[in-house]
Amino acid sequence: MGEEKKKITFVINPKSGAHSKEQILQCLKEKQADQRFTQEIVFTEYAGHATEIAARKVDEGVAVVVAVGGDGTINEIARSLVRTETALGILPCGSGNGLARHLQIPMDVRKALDVIYGGRMDAMDYGKINDLPFFCTCGVGFDAFVSLKFAEAGRRGPLTYLEKTLLESLKYQPETYEVETEDGTQKYKAFLIACGNASQYGNNAYITPQAELTDGLLDVTILEPFTVLDVPSLAFQLFNKTIDQNSRIKTFRCSSLHIRRAKEGVAHYDGDPVMMGKEISVKVYHNALQVIVPPDDRVRRPANVLQRAQDYINGLKQINEMLVEDFAHKNKVILKKGREQIKKLTKIT
Repeated sequence: MGEEKKKITFVINPKSGAHSKEQILQCLKEKQADQRFTQEIVFTEYAGHATEIAARKVDEGVAVVVAVGGDGTINEIARSLVRTETALGILPCGSGNGLARHLQIPMDVRKALDVIYGGRMDAMDYGKINDLPFFCTCGVGFDAFVSLKFAEAGRRGPLTYLEKTLLESLKYQPETYEVETEDGTQKYKAFLIACGNASQYGNNAYITPQAELTDGLLDVTILEPFTVLDVPSLAFQLFNKTIDQNSRIKTFRCSSLHIRRAKEGVAHYDGDPVMMGKEISVKVYHNALQVIVPPDDRVRRPANVLQRAQDYINGLKQINEMLVEDFAHKNKVILKKGREQIKKLTKIT
């Protein structure tokens, strides 16, 4: 008798990202010929549905549950897979794709599917912020506040995030936080406190550039108050993986931390905003989730000189793309207003 085929369930969030779901379905159809696996496709219907689906698939003995979406979809699915034999697969099609980018999973659908069908299984850490699981980043302060504004926005993507960031940064006031770790307690007046299991928010914005998914530690970035003159260097360093070298930044590693603040407010986990109280606990759990990664060892390999040079170029490219997209968007708005004015004038005459 032949070996029993492994089961893969693809959980698709129909509202996530800009990828065509028809393209994804076509690519999945092409993969059905793989004789090693049986394939199932399930669409989510409401918030939290992916968590329920993943839990059911664990009970059914499914080998891999694939999150077809962004970091929010990954979070919903992965929380049901921790400490089980079912592995997480990622087909990235969200707005930021922070965890997928950290794991070096391709953004191209077909190449990402090649990883799912031909990659290897590895164990990664995950964290909790006040008992809410996160797999990429969490935090309090400005980034959480922007996550709330981003969630309320009609448009998605890096341009919307950049617009919200620039707009809100002009009026956001830093807070004072008391941070307790295994090494002691210290007070900070800070713009934000970010805790990274992975290295980035998404869209190659590296808030904790040295973070690793397998070291059992959180990388903590504290951004102290800054002036408008600091913004260009902070923005550039965020995208070329050197923000930890900025004089306004404090960084350290720990396995857990406790944050105290003067008032209740917003926090975020994997980019999703949530209201929390004055006391916030963050903890990492070591090697608790199986994940499908590319078949080589790039995930664990430290960056060499060539990689750092590539990161530098990528940083320039990312900022340039945002500026070009912003310029194009503004031109569309101007043209639209111009057409409306012409229509009005035509009606008057």
